[in-house]
Amino acid sequence: MIGWLFTRWESPIGWIVLAGEGDKLTGLWLEGQKYFGSKAHPIAWGEAPVFEHARQWLSAYFAGEDPGPTPPLAPEGSPFRQQVWTILRAIPRGRTTTYGAIARELREKTGKPVSAQAVGGAVGHNPISILIPCHRVLGWDGGLTGYAGGVEKKEWLLRLEKAL
Repeated sequence: MIGWLFTRWESPIGWIVLAGEGDKLTGLWLEGQKYFGSKAHPIAWGEAPVFEHARQWLSAYFAGEDPGPTPPLAPEGSPFRQQVWTILRAIPRGRTTTYGAIARELREKTGKPVSAQAVGGAVGHNPISILIPCHRVLGWDGGLTGYAGGVEKKEWLLRLEKAL
């Protein structure tokens, strides 16, 4: 088993690091992003089959076009984080939600109490930025609170999507 491979790609908002295993994308981090996922896997630079699909998707996205379906994604995380990331993937381009709204949705689905802070932790540790659109989550007052890739990049992405 080869494991994860990493590559870099230059985007309009700076360098992006992609991680993949075979035909699945396992990570996408913006340059300087907190919680870079390489701690869990040794870094081996190379080309995974999924990288070309990811680059085509990102190129269309940054050009303001409909990028179509994402490449197959395989983010690693707890069951709670997986639930949050599934909700993030359902937020349409050009739309936003709040941490509190996601917490309410999870409470309704699971019948268990969920705090906006717990949701924020899961959103902040999203290992596949942009494709799992954590930048579409705002604070309770609509503010651009926190973004592991930097608030200025969150604002840039939301403006690209005409969500601001």
